Amino acid sequence: MISSADFSKITTLIFDIDGTLTDGKLTFTPDGNVLKSFNINDMHWMKLALRAGLKVGVIAGRDDFANRQLIEELNLSFAELNAKNKLDGWEKILSEQHLSAQECLYMGDDVVDMPVIRRAGIGVAVANAVPELDEVANLKTSAAGGNGAACEIIRKVLKAKGLFDNIMERYRK
Repeated sequence: MISSADFSKITTLIFDIDGTLTDGKLTFTPDGNVLKSFNINDMHWMKLALRAGLKVGVIAGRDDFANRQLIEELNLSFAELNAKNKLDGWEKILSEQHLSAQECLYMGDDVVDMPVIRRAGIGVAVANAVPELDEVANLKTSAAGGNGAACEIIRKVLKAKGLFDNIMERYRK
């Protein structure tokens, strides 16, 4: 891991999908579809981040029904699908969303995520990421991809920005 992370400056959360928001396993059906599972806690905390006013989006190498369903279900701020070069997707998002790299957190799991993790204000590797990400990530989650890693990092951001208690108010009644 490299430097410490100041989550208070983050306005935007960007996630890789396969291996980060999922456990990385794909099941191909006879009719040509792809099945994958998303962690409901990750999904809920992504909604909470949106509710708190953060932008939340994805950059994914695949464009499939499951990814599109996730984007629609969560009403994400933006999505870049079929991004064979994650850095190109990253730069497109920064330009279209009028963002600086420093205000963005990016989370990934594999070497294709390295260029983006290196450029993000905070680059995060999931617990089960390839070891090469240790060279460039600011931190590694305790949870594995698809098993609460997004939830873990979103909590840290919301707490650092002073938004956590406000978000939790409705659940503490």
